[in-house]
Amino acid sequence: MSAIPSIPTSMSRAGAVAALAAATMTASLLVPGAAAEAEAATPAAKALKVAAAKKGSPYRYGAAGPNRFDCSGLTLYAYKKAGKSLPRTAAAQYNRTRHVSAKSRKPGDLVFFHSGGQVYHVGIYAGKNQVWHSPKPGKSVRKEKIWTGKVRYGRVK
Repeated sequence: MSAIPSIPTSMSRAGAVAALAAATMTASLLVPGAAAEAEAATPAAKALKVAAAKKGSPYRYGAAGPNRFDCSGLTLYAYKKAGKSLPRTAAAQYNRTRHVSAKSRKPGDLVFFHSGGQVYHVGIYAGKNQVWHSPKPGKSVRKEKIWTGKVRYGRVK
């Protein structure tokens, strides 16, 4: 006895293919975690995962990985691994992104810290008001709560 269901003779070959494709798509939507895996495939989600994997890497001014980072070096490295290119500095990265509101921010967006209109620091939004970043000399890549309201958000195009 065959495990493959028989196709009624009244159904055309094209109709059978369409029915099989529809059944396959429906089944894939019912698989737990399938939506999360599809979301993880976005460049933003990949960059976020890369940044998180660099937890504990030491800060070094001007470094862009793979073992040491400054703030914009971490975002540049993470997005490069996700298949996107960014300029080198935090200010230039801000100018290259599509600016989004705090209400519209999503994990993987860039968080730009500013003072007097000048961007001085960047990290990757991790969700729940937290950011992955490489803070300053003597510190290492970490996830922490966003500590100021003086931030802007940018989505990598």
